[in-house]
Amino acid sequence: MLDVEVIDDPSAAAVALEPVRSQILAALAEPGSATTVAQSMGLARQRVNYHLRSLEDHGLVRLVAERPRRGLIERVVQATARSYVVSPDALGEAASTVERTDRLSSRYLIALAARIVREVADLARRADDAGKALATLSIDTDIRFASPADRAAFSAHLTDAVTTLTARYHDEHATGGRWHRLVIASHPRPIDAAPAPGVPPTPGTSP
Repeated sequence: MLDVEVIDDPSAAAVALEPVRSQILAALAEPGSATTVAQSMGLARQRVNYHLRSLEDHGLVRLVAERPRRGLIERVVQATARSYVVSPDALGEAASTVERTDRLSSRYLIALAARIVREVADLARRADDAGKALATLSIDTDIRFASPADRAAFSAHLTDAVTTLTARYHDEHATGGRWHRLVIASHPRPIDAAPAPGVPPTPGTSP
């Protein structure tokens, strides 16, 4: 079972986004049957069965066991992941792209995040199929700036540091070298959002 799965098929996205089916997916983070899900959600078993068939048809739920129950065979199923993200690819031609977005706007950051979801999901699947690990780098932290001037100074120093490191390690013609994308992002932390792991909470509101 994956921690996170990316849904890029439009029909699968539509199925997963239906409110009852999304609740069923959440309930099936642990294996269950139509009977156990129906009991936990207060729904009729026949209705849950209908939704389970659709989720299974779209690869969002898989069979993990079959067991006898009252003269019948009860199917035990489980969601394919603990959580899901819908890829921009599910929107087809309407999906966001960095090419159509103003680089100086906040929407550009959204478009970059969408590109990461799309590209890393595809690379992760290929790596899984090949039985290999996908090399990635993630840095996630929170920082509280005392003033806009400090934020601007931090941005300038960070830009200088990244430029220096890129010049040191970039090799345009290395034999066997591989291109990597590097995206560094910053945005105000929402008031009700949890701090990044390992970062102590700070009192007050975001600057």
